[in-house]
Order: sequence, then C-alpha cells, then structure tokens
Amino acid sequence: MTSLPVWGDGRRIRVGLLGGSFNPVHVGHLQLAQRALRLLRLDQVWLMVSPGNPLKPAEGMAPLAERLAGVAAKVDGRRIIATDIERYLGTRYTVDTLALLRLRFPNVEFVWLMGADGLADLPRWRRWRRIVSMVPFAVLPRPPYNPAALRGQAALALGRWRRPAREAPILADCAPCAWAFLPAPQIGISATELRATALERALAPQGDPAQKASGVRVIARKPPADTGTTRRTAPKKTAGTTGRKTTAGLAAVPGAARAPGTPRKKAAVAGPGKAVNREPAEISKLEKYLSVITESLADDKGEDIVVLDLTGRASFADRMVIATGIADRQISAMAAHLERKLGEAGLKRVLIEGANGSDWVLIDAGDIVVHLFKTEARAQYGLERMWGADLDVPPGGAPDAE
Repeated sequence: MTSLPVWGDGRRIRVGLLGGSFNPVHVGHLQLAQRALRLLRLDQVWLMVSPGNPLKPAEGMAPLAERLAGVAAKVDGRRIIATDIERYLGTRYTVDTLALLRLRFPNVEFVWLMGADGLADLPRWRRWRRIVSMVPFAVLPRPPYNPAALRGQAALALGRWRRPAREAPILADCAPCAWAFLPAPQIGISATELRATALERALAPQGDPAQKASGVRVIARKPPADTGTTRRTAPKKTAGTTGRKTTAGLAAVPGAARAPGTPRKKAAVAGPGKAVNREPAEISKLEKYLSVITESLADDKGEDIVVLDLTGRASFADRMVIATGIADRQISAMAAHLERKLGEAGLKRVLIEGANGSDWVLIDAGDIVVHLFKTEARAQYGLERMWGADLDVPPGGAPDAE
C-alpha cells in the first residue's frame, strides 16, 4: 500500500526523501523529518520504507507491512508520509530509486535526507557519486557519528559543494551535489539498539527523574589502566596547557581538529593521557554544582547535554559537561546564566572563554569544566570521542546504511 501515485504526477512541490528500513521507526527518524520540513521549507517528507536493505542482513528484519504500519502510525500522512513506493518501483538501491522518482515526478524538487551516520557510510552505497549528482542532500547530526562523518571520504570529496546551514531554505533550489550539515537536537538512539534490547520504551526514556526531565546523559568513567601517575599542582603545568606544542592526544584520534589557542581548550582537545592522581573534589559540592549546571543548560534549551566523569583521567577537572546551542546568542546566554547561577550557589570564581560570538565557549568552574558548542564545532572537536572510548562504537554496531 502506498499513498503516493506510483506512476507520478505533475505536482510542483519540494519534497525531502528519507529512506531506510525503519526497523522499527524511532524518535530520531521523526525528529529528522520534522526538522527538515522546517529548516528546508519543504512541502512534504516521504519516509520510504525499504523492502530490503542491501547492506543489512535479512535476519531480524520485520516484514515490510509491519514496518510500514509502524511508520504510518507515527506520522500525519499529510506533510510527513509513510510509503513503500520502492516496492512498486521494483528498486533496491537508492541510485535506481532516485532515477525513477525524478522521471515520474519531473516537477518535484527533491532533497535527500540523512543522518550523520548515513554521510559517514555513503561511500559504501552503490554508485554513491551518481546519487549526489542527482539531488542536493541535507545531513543532520547523530552522535557519535558526527566527527567521522564530517572528516569522512564523502564529506571531503564533496567539500566544495557544501553550503552553510543558513542557506538551508534554498537547498532544494540548488543544483545537485549541493549539501548542508544542519543544526538539530542530537539523539543517538538506534533501531538496532531498540531491537537488541527489546525496549521500545526508549522513545520515552526511563530512569532518574532529573535526567528524564532535562535530557541529560551521565556517563561514568573508570580510571585508565596505565599505572603511571602525575599530580597536578597548578593548571598551567598540565600537558597541553603549557606553551609547548603537545600533539600526543591529537595523534590518538586520526583526523582530529587542530587544538585551539587557549590552554584550557588545548587540554580538552588533547584527551586523556596517563592516569592522574588528583585530589578528589568534595562529592556533595560536586553534585550540587552539577545539578545547577545541567538544570541551567536544560532551562536554556541546551541540546544533547552530556556529563563525563573524568576521575583519574584529567588533571584539570573531575567532571566535563558538554552541550550544544543553535546560535551565538543562545550560547552566550547559556554561559551568562550559568555564571550567575553558579555564583548564587556559592561558586564565586567562574572563568569564561570565547563568549563573544565563538562557536565554542568554555566555562571553568573549578572541578567542573563546561563546553558549549555549535553543532558543527562539537562534531569537529569530538570531545566525547576524546574522553569516552566507548562512545566511538555506536550501540548495536554498524550504522543504518542503504
């Protein structure tokens, strides 16, 4: 069953195409479709439920009718449409589907939609260069794939055709090969994880009430296995915070961005080194200030808030908080509100770096360091990847691919 005319028509609209197995559909798919509608000024988004993904095993794949019904139950059917049109077209590969859609809907301005995992995996798709030469495409962030996607083969090969996110409203009017990486809330949920855990209630996460309300992920960290120790006496003596050019941490992550100019940011980008014997912070105060920080960021609509435990891994702090803001004004406001609220909570010495129009603002709150990023800067520097080894491997293994 499809709600679209299989043989096409003469409609003149702008349509986003989001293909996938949708096994099952989840909040990440729906958020991507809704965000694309608004940012790209589309008339419709077609969620094309694939009869069979050539890059995915048939084992564990729910029947097409079941997957299609699951998607149809989540969308309005008017602006976001669930369709199995590929079954009627008789196509298995995106390159073939696009060719037929362009032929049968000659007046529609199509934009291909994908998450960062799709961009990272694009070179595995059949005739991927032909695909990008047929329609413009938009990429939305999806942790933890963002750094790999923006430094991957496809992004580098298509670098000269990349458009800034502010041009998203005209992307559908652009010639093929044009693409943009768009800002969006970052949700790392995967269909593979939902199937493996049999917890579809992940769409409405359970757990600690404070975390559920604010959308904060708290990630515990164990001390590294390295038995060597160093002891911090002052921030200026830590590796990566002196005038020396320290590249060891960057070398550990191929393609890592060059360290920025300030000592605190250099230390963050350098990543963990040897085990650190650091005087522990008072837990009650640590938790008190963490609560103030995460609640303030959530109140200011900070996205994908992550708390990393740096115990035994960093000489400059015990906790790292990372959050994303959409615009300069939002990030500046987040930093200002954070400084004020921490002061009201009793922390009088708070240092802020990069608050005036920067895409990366750092707030040093003593035992806690906070990093506020724009979407692309967060993907570029990949601090979660630097400081959390298990974040390199997405839940469930390989990304959703063609």
